[in-house]
Amino acid sequence: MTRLFALLMLIGMVMLQATARAEQPPAAPLKKATLALLWLPQAQFAGYYVALDKGIYRRHGIDLTILPGGPGRSPANALRDGQADFALMWLGTALQRRAAGLPIVNVAQIVQRSSLVLVARKAAGIETVADLAGRKVGLWGDDLAVAPRAFLDRHGVTVQPVPQSETVNLFLRGGVDVASAMWYNEYHTILNAGVDADELTVFRLGSDELNIPEDGLYTLKTILARDPALVDGFVRATLEGWQEAIANPEPALDIVLARMREAKLPADRVHQKWMLSRLAEVIRPSGDDAVTGELSRSDLDALVAELQRTALLRAPIGYDDFVRPIDAAR
Repeated sequence: MTRLFALLMLIGMVMLQATARAEQPPAAPLKKATLALLWLPQAQFAGYYVALDKGIYRRHGIDLTILPGGPGRSPANALRDGQADFALMWLGTALQRRAAGLPIVNVAQIVQRSSLVLVARKAAGIETVADLAGRKVGLWGDDLAVAPRAFLDRHGVTVQPVPQSETVNLFLRGGVDVASAMWYNEYHTILNAGVDADELTVFRLGSDELNIPEDGLYTLKTILARDPALVDGFVRATLEGWQEAIANPEPALDIVLARMREAKLPADRVHQKWMLSRLAEVIRPSGDDAVTGELSRSDLDALVAELQRTALLRAPIGYDDFVRPIDAAR
């Protein structure tokens, strides 16, 4: 009798669980979305890879595909052509594409402070901004040259601009006196090439009067109007991914390095660790624990004014029309 009673109880429990499962509404299908990055896999994009690999996007109802960037791959064009739902862009690029007619909206500003620097050798007699006068300065093209040119212009310094490629080899070989570099990337490459930090003069453009935020997330106005829940879920998941990557860098680096190996790229853990650590400083410049992800109104207004002054932007672009407040995603 005891065994019979136990069997009946077990059958009853199984039936109750089956009934409960049947009464639950079916899970909503995941929404497919695609993110276009600025470059090939590296720690610059750790937060997105962490959010993808750890299932954070799926938890927010999104089946995300990440498109790597690289030479000839424009995130803005991927967004324009319908190949991506979200794209990473520097603020200067986004403003110029918006002015050219691409109806994009900033939905999160991941990198809050500029990481762009000018690097020179002290042995060349360069220790102050005035020492840059007449020197050969390597500059990247398009909006990547906006901050250096504005910096030099405000200090009244005229230089000999030299087109700079994706590497700092020209600087290392003495072809230019000054190189453009990202604090989290090329600057560390120069150090790894055997140049001691004490031998260098570094001009941090982000600490000057004009701060140009870099990696921001954008979508089209049509996508935002059609599915604001998708946009909000994507932003929340991305901020969680960055929070996780910064709080736990070693597992995040494991994920990044695996992506790099898949892409058959050199996977230097030391360099990628430097990159992630330096990025944390500009993603959370105040040192707070939270990743805020909001574009500053003053940063936007200052850059719009600078682009208009240099004729790279004809008409002003207003904050309220260009930015979706981050609170909308929370």
